[in-house]
Amino acid sequence: MLKSKTFVKKTRSGGVLKIVREHYLRDDIWCGSEVCKECKDEAPVLQEHACIESNLCSFPHYLIPDTNVVLHQIDILEDPLIRNVIILQIVLQEVRHRSAPVYKRIKDAIHEKEKHFYTFTNEHHRETFIEREQGETANDRNDRAIRVAAKWYTDHLAKKTNGGSLKVVLLTDDRANKEKAEQYGLVVYRCEEYIKSLIGNPELMDRLALQPDDQNEITGSKLLFPEHLPLSRIQSGIKNGMFLQGTFHANRDNYLEGKVFINREGEEINEVLLQGLQNLNRAVHQDVVAIELFPKERWVAPSSVVLQDDSPNDEDAEEDETENKLKGVPSDSSVLKPTGRVVGIIKRNWRPFCGMLSQSMIKEATRHLFTPADRRIPRIRIETRQAANLVRQRIMVAIDGWPKNSRYPNGHFVKNLGSAGDKETETEVLLLEHDVPHQPFSQAVLSFLPKMPWSITEEDLKVRADLRHLCVCSVDPPGCTDIDDTLHCRELENGNLEVGVHIADVSHFIRPGNALDQEAASRGTTVYLCGKRIDMVPELLSSNLCSLRSNVERLAFSCIWEMNHNAEILKAHFTKSIINSKASLTYAEAQMRIDDSTMKDDITKSLRGLNRLAKILKGRRIAKGALTLSSPEVRFHIDSETHDPIDMQSKELKETNSMVEEFMLLANISVAQKIYDEFSECALLRKHPSPPPSNYDILIKAAKSRDLNIHTDSAKALADSLNNATVENFPYFNTLLRILATRCMMQAVYFCSGMDSDFHHYGLASPIYTHFTSPIRRYADIIVHRLLAVAINADSTYPDLMDKHKQSALCNNLNYRHKMAQYAQRASVAFHTQLFFKNKGIINEEGFILFVRKNAIIILIPKFGLEGAVFFDNKDKPSPHLSFDSEGPTLKVEEHTFRMFDKVKVTISLDASNIQHQRIRMALIEPVIPGVSVPVPESEPEAKKPKLDC
Repeated sequence: MLKSKTFVKKTRSGGVLKIVREHYLRDDIWCGSEVCKECKDEAPVLQEHACIESNLCSFPHYLIPDTNVVLHQIDILEDPLIRNVIILQIVLQEVRHRSAPVYKRIKDAIHEKEKHFYTFTNEHHRETFIEREQGETANDRNDRAIRVAAKWYTDHLAKKTNGGSLKVVLLTDDRANKEKAEQYGLVVYRCEEYIKSLIGNPELMDRLALQPDDQNEITGSKLLFPEHLPLSRIQSGIKNGMFLQGTFHANRDNYLEGKVFINREGEEINEVLLQGLQNLNRAVHQDVVAIELFPKERWVAPSSVVLQDDSPNDEDAEEDETENKLKGVPSDSSVLKPTGRVVGIIKRNWRPFCGMLSQSMIKEATRHLFTPADRRIPRIRIETRQAANLVRQRIMVAIDGWPKNSRYPNGHFVKNLGSAGDKETETEVLLLEHDVPHQPFSQAVLSFLPKMPWSITEEDLKVRADLRHLCVCSVDPPGCTDIDDTLHCRELENGNLEVGVHIADVSHFIRPGNALDQEAASRGTTVYLCGKRIDMVPELLSSNLCSLRSNVERLAFSCIWEMNHNAEILKAHFTKSIINSKASLTYAEAQMRIDDSTMKDDITKSLRGLNRLAKILKGRRIAKGALTLSSPEVRFHIDSETHDPIDMQSKELKETNSMVEEFMLLANISVAQKIYDEFSECALLRKHPSPPPSNYDILIKAAKSRDLNIHTDSAKALADSLNNATVENFPYFNTLLRILATRCMMQAVYFCSGMDSDFHHYGLASPIYTHFTSPIRRYADIIVHRLLAVAINADSTYPDLMDKHKQSALCNNLNYRHKMAQYAQRASVAFHTQLFFKNKGIINEEGFILFVRKNAIIILIPKFGLEGAVFFDNKDKPSPHLSFDSEGPTLKVEEHTFRMFDKVKVTISLDASNIQHQRIRMALIEPVIPGVSVPVPESEPEAKKPKLDC
């Protein structure tokens, strides 16, 4: 059956365009139930005995939720108890348009066989499709379509069971929809009403999202915030320049302050400061907001005060009290910032937040405050009947809304993650908080893996270069199982050298567009935590078939150069290949071979050749202006039984680290030039923008404090200045300066060549760069492999690969995932550092001042690669006299003046007074300052680190 609609439309040029829309209807669409034998001969999804114990529904039944129930009660629908649910096509379409995260979650539930969720295509069924009536809104038409589909199911199941007990229950929180459904003769309940009726599952009540009516019941009558403007007024205000649109970033150290970054290009003002609860007006970190700019006479400077929200748990803090905390506080700078207020929310970016419950002091209370782990998120008021069981637990909570008469947003409990401080729980929290996808790979993804046993075929041998005879080897950190790269170096008959970098051919196994490819693209990168690795691709590929392990044949993508003995490239070619690695070495093992003059085997000769050439390549790069920066990296030695860190030290780099790095850089640069030459509009490249001059202010001041000058006109000038910056009898000074220089740098990013004109990589002093050498752990490298394969006619192209807009969108996701992975790695190191000091007690150690603040000094402990602060304004005792000079910068405490890079001695211990935000505490021992320094107390694991990623 075909329905068609014809209408005409006026085009921009003034012409008339006739449009015909056809809508096909069928009468053979399956209902999906076990009780129906006629609809279709397929495995049924909905069970015949769909029983769930309920005071309201004593009969077996299927649930049909409307759109708002799916959108707002997704946490309920995901619970294992809720099964046999019919998701209508119209509901799925509406959810897809209104919330991408909820759409993904409901699709995952549909694919989970144990849930028995069935999608019914009501919009194409002859008996359930309805036309929109004249004067009827789209929303009302969709509500009617849901009722019609529910009625059809009710009648259909009654026929198939001869009037049996199996029924359909419609769930809706829309009062009008419920009344009309009851008039229709349907079994219909509000979601809360139905969940309350379930026997023996009171914890489900905690997961109910609050509706607007419920939220008004638990808030006060006092108006705390201005009303948000309607979207229509916001849009017209943005259009006429009255309002600005931007993304809100909350201040981690001051809950009364935040910034809005303006999204529109060409806008004179790109950042607006917000101060005070009323001006923040219920904006939550990462929300897209509309703001009104204040007149210049109302502009202020950012506050230097640290304010945590510590108002009482059970009552709303007075607005006046909190606002007064900002008044009279000296600003960090006399420079005023554009200041404004939030007038409306354009898009909420809420997600489930991890944190801990602050139990109410009122006995038998069911309303409590939840404190998120992320200090940028406000506390959330939730209702729960299991507060006593959730104390000292890490839990997840979702925000439901933020009424204008409530000091805090309202939310609901999602799930219990486990005990606070437990390693598994804390790892789960940091993965969730940094949005790292870590769920097991789905069956749809795993179905695209090669079938085992796998071997290289005759076809592979025909189309690939056979390099199994070459003496290639890998050099990696200890315990590495995802080996991306191998190298070789040999002398040719003409006296030149052949050098090869052979990279795992992951793109051979991951084909464009399939579920495996989509999952890898979404994850973007492998994430390395202390003692744990979150793979981008399934383990069969990452640690087996793609890993270039020794003494097994593997598929590779080879970049091979002919060089003279001065490391000058004479020829370069790229080829898909087959290799057989002769050795899988650690950096230490490779270094030992190079240093041991008695070793003369082919592997050692190859390593020595590579090492000699690498030194020449590095010297040449540095001469061109490449920066050699420094960043303290920590290594943990882990107890094999308890898995706790038993030792912690700063990571030492060997010559072989630099050797591997040089050839990876060379391969990346060579491939970048090749793919750009072939595909100038859609090459995926990586750039490192040069920092703005103001970024270097602190570096220049630090050098000047030791009578040294740092020139920052170019990367070359900076590199030369750093190389010449030495202080007599202070060998660690240059390292400290390079650590500081690293902090001045911008973030390197992926981009599409057709969408940008600036390709330069500042840190490497290279005009072009990409990532080719780590496709097991980076999706960017897979795309680069595909581009290179097309360039050398080793593979075919596909539309998305040549679409610069899609490439650019992919780059945005890769940059986000890369940044989140870095943050997650740092959080993992911080947690293991806390574990180490928890077991060690108090330790005395020497360190250097890295930064000087108004009330503190930031200290680096080289032995542990650890940073911490010594504060001089202690709430528990009188503060010493402090005098801060921003020009130095110096801080005078009583009679002693601290400056950057001064040597100090401190005690290091774990401050566990706040179980959620434990931190490393440092106290000054030397220099001795009366009333400040502490007496000298008696005192006294290795994580797989990612390879260098420039």
